[in-house]
Amino acid sequence: LQAMSDSEEDWLALRPQEPSPSQCCGSGCKPCIYDVYEKELAQWERARAMRDKSLLMGKKEQSNNSELNPDTFTAFSVSSVEQLTEDTYQYKFELPGNSSLRLSLGQHIVLRGVVNGLEVQRAYTPISPRNAEGYFEVLIKCYEAGLMSQYIKTWKRGDMVFWRGPFGGFPYQPNKHGELLMLASGTGLAPMIPILQSITDDEEDETFVTLVGCFPTFDKIYLKPLLQDLARFWNIRIFYVLSQETSLEKLPWSYQENTYTGRLNEDLMKTIVNSCRRKPFVLICGSSAFNEDMTRYLKAAGIEENSCFVF
Repeated sequence: LQAMSDSEEDWLALRPQEPSPSQCCGSGCKPCIYDVYEKELAQWERARAMRDKSLLMGKKEQSNNSELNPDTFTAFSVSSVEQLTEDTYQYKFELPGNSSLRLSLGQHIVLRGVVNGLEVQRAYTPISPRNAEGYFEVLIKCYEAGLMSQYIKTWKRGDMVFWRGPFGGFPYQPNKHGELLMLASGTGLAPMIPILQSITDDEEDETFVTLVGCFPTFDKIYLKPLLQDLARFWNIRIFYVLSQETSLEKLPWSYQENTYTGRLNEDLMKTIVNSCRRKPFVLICGSSAFNEDMTRYLKAAGIEENSCFVF
C-alpha cells in the first residue's frame, strides 16, 4: 500500500518542466537548457520506474558556491552599475576572494531572469580582462520592450543575479594570424575587448588588429576611454562607422580621420580590407542581420568564409 500512496499525481508534480523557447538564449551553449532538461527528465523517469524519490535529490538548479558552472546557475552579487549611454549599462559583479572567472577569449555566460513569472535567458560576453581578480564586468544594452531588459533595469548594488557558463569563445592563439579584422556592431564590441587586451598585454604578440565599431551616433560609442587607450598601441587601429551622423565636423578632431558616416557597406568594406597590413582573419559580432551583411561584403572583398569567425 505504501508504494501506491506515492500516487501518479505526486510523481507528475515532480516531473521536470520542459523549457519554453524564451529560456533558450540561442547561442548554441553546451549544455543547452534543453540538454539539462533531457538529463533531468531521464533522472525523473528512472526514479519513477523504481518508485524511489531519493534518486531526485541530486537535482540542483542553482548553487551559491560562487563557482561559475555550465550546468547550474550560480548567484553573483552586483557591485556597481554604470550607465554608459541612454540605453547601455556596464555592470560589475563580485567574485569571492581574489578568484577570477577563468574564461577563454570571447566566451560568453548566460543570465537567467524572471519577468512576470516568465523565465528568460540571454547570453552576454564579459568585457573585463581575463585575469581580472575579484570581479567581472558585463556590457548590456537594454531594449524598451525587452523582457530581460525590464528585469535588468531593476538591478541595484547588492542584488544577487544568476549566471551559468562559460560557453563558446574564439580559440585565439598569439601570432597565429598576421592581422585580425574585428567587425562589431553596438554591444558586439564585448567579445572583442578581452581579445584586444590580451594582445596589448602580451609583448610577444605582434598581431595587427583593425577594429571597426559600428554605432548610430558618436554619443552612442561605448567605452571611448578604453578604446582610445588601446588605439595608442602600435599594432592596433580603430575605425568608427556612424550610421546616423551626416557630417564629421562636430566630432572631436582626434576622431575625424578614423570615422566614417553612413553604413558599413560593400565599398567601405573593400577599402578597409585593402588597408589591412596583412590578409586578415575576421571576427564578426552583432545582430544576425549585421552578421549576414558583413559575411556577404567580406566575400565581395575576397575574404573566404574559412577566414571568418562569427560570435
